[in-house]
Amino acid sequence: MAKPTIARVNGYEPHGYTYYPVLIVGAGESGIAMGCRLKEVLGFDQFRIFERQAGIGGTWWANRYPGVACDIPAIFYSYSFAPNPRWTTFHPSGAEIVQYLGDVCRQYQIVDKVQLDTEVGEARWLEDEEVWEVKLTYLRPGTGDLSDKDLRQLVEDLGAENVFLRQETVRAKVLVSAVGGLVEPNKWPENVPGKEDFEGDIFHTARWKADADFTDKDVIVVGTGCSSAQMVPRLTKAPYNAKSVTQLMRSPPWVVPQMQPPFGKELWEKYSPAVLGAVPALAATLRAMIFAGAEYDLRLFGGGEYNARERAKLEASLLKHMKASVPEKYHEILTPDYGVCCKRRIFDATWFPGLNNPKIELTTLPLTSIQPRGVTLGPGRTYPPAKSVSSVPTDEVQLPADTIILANGFEVGDWVTPLKIRGKAGKLLQDVWEERGGAQAYLGTAMDGFPNMFLIFGPNTATGHSSVILASENMVNYSLKFIKPILSGEVSSFEVKREAEVAYTRDIQEKLKDMVWQKGGCKSWYRKDNGWNPTVFPYSQIWFTLLCMFPRWRDWDIAYTRKGSMKMRNVQALRIVAFVIAIVGLSRARKAGLGLTNAPQFLRMGIKQALSSVLETGVRGLESVRGRLQAP
Repeated sequence: MAKPTIARVNGYEPHGYTYYPVLIVGAGESGIAMGCRLKEVLGFDQFRIFERQAGIGGTWWANRYPGVACDIPAIFYSYSFAPNPRWTTFHPSGAEIVQYLGDVCRQYQIVDKVQLDTEVGEARWLEDEEVWEVKLTYLRPGTGDLSDKDLRQLVEDLGAENVFLRQETVRAKVLVSAVGGLVEPNKWPENVPGKEDFEGDIFHTARWKADADFTDKDVIVVGTGCSSAQMVPRLTKAPYNAKSVTQLMRSPPWVVPQMQPPFGKELWEKYSPAVLGAVPALAATLRAMIFAGAEYDLRLFGGGEYNARERAKLEASLLKHMKASVPEKYHEILTPDYGVCCKRRIFDATWFPGLNNPKIELTTLPLTSIQPRGVTLGPGRTYPPAKSVSSVPTDEVQLPADTIILANGFEVGDWVTPLKIRGKAGKLLQDVWEERGGAQAYLGTAMDGFPNMFLIFGPNTATGHSSVILASENMVNYSLKFIKPILSGEVSSFEVKREAEVAYTRDIQEKLKDMVWQKGGCKSWYRKDNGWNPTVFPYSQIWFTLLCMFPRWRDWDIAYTRKGSMKMRNVQALRIVAFVIAIVGLSRARKAGLGLTNAPQFLRMGIKQALSSVLETGVRGLESVRGRLQAP
């Protein structure tokens, strides 16, 4: 049977459509990994990757703020199948990561498989045809770089005909969602009035305004997460040259000194490209060592007494580091009142030193209103809690402001948003999740009622201690084990069983109850207000890798094609023959007095006897048929 191909079905008839054997949503690191592995593992290139943005890279394309960089070593934040010895630094910039992802696409020759400026709005499972019907919207170049909210507002302001070029409905046998989690920015705080009157720029770090002028300007930054920690120290330096930066903090993060490369930053940047390029095994060894260290850190996330003691030791070390790094006036507000690892840690090399800059001010006064050229902070404070005794200021202050930058995170709890996926009986995936308590998926990859659909980096697959690319690769490799028999024509559909998905999710959520994310005393984007944690995987990445390497086929409903059924019968027959050969061989060997050292001999005897029996049965059958034919 020939491999399925991309094809136009029914030509230009009204009911015509383009058919894709595999349709991938998103050209971030997960979507790229799926495309590369389809070619490398299955030798299959009849797929298409649809990306809403104007370039590949996912979150790395969206986030272009000053200082954006990978906060874990790049040798670990890269594909195992596409190592890069040429990183210019241990923690490369976002631009260099985008370049790396582009290079991987060129290496695997999938650049032509990526279609940019194309929004996948809805996917619906057609039960009779056993395919996905997918609605595409072709956008005017660049408009897909807007957030979904801003894109809808643009449509309302300009009209759909000035934003959308055209719409198309296509079909696909396999749907892969590689929709990332760090793309859609959080909204403006609704309880802060005056935004409409502000005369300066207001934008999110994930929608950076490249032409914004900061020279001698007063800047307000809302948030103290990873993005702001990288950005704030840069704003007062060339080429930005801000006059002042006031950073508003709701609660303090735990800040970990960034891992330094072997032999120091200078020597690493000078010699590592040549050395790692010449000795690939050295890069693999270093990657394995970093992975082992990350797995050891899992001890910090448990809920037991041992885990609490380990966290306490780390917390004491981090507080000592903080007090040695920042001015004394910040010591109180930078002392967290929750356990380390409850929120995502900041791996920092510049933020703490930057707080010594007199142009940068950190405060826990809340943002209460906006004026045309300024902001009002206070009265009150967001940290320490109001009930605690503290000398931290609470009085209202007025500050000049030319630019307001939101670094308040992303909408991560809704997962496939804004994509709408409808499975069997037209059931919306988000509705199923709401009925069951929250976003979930079997191994973060599959949902019952949604056949031939695979999520890459789905619910409960993020980790607090390891590389997201490693987790994505595991899910890609797992999905390929199901996609392969579909493409070969042996299986028409795979669907995880409801009881398997529910049991898996129950185990994940029960385990999470005993982890620091639930018991550490913080409020974070890892979990929802109702306590449901749709984000993190509570076990080790070694365990997740093993789960992905060895599928539990009994957890799946498999609809075999005729070809697949025949293959299964042939495999079962071969197993029976092999079993018969083994039994006959052992029996003959026992009669002949042979032991295990004579295994080849009694195996030959078994095969000979089995073949003899098969031939004798065949001859008797032929003689019987001949006798019937000769009968009068």
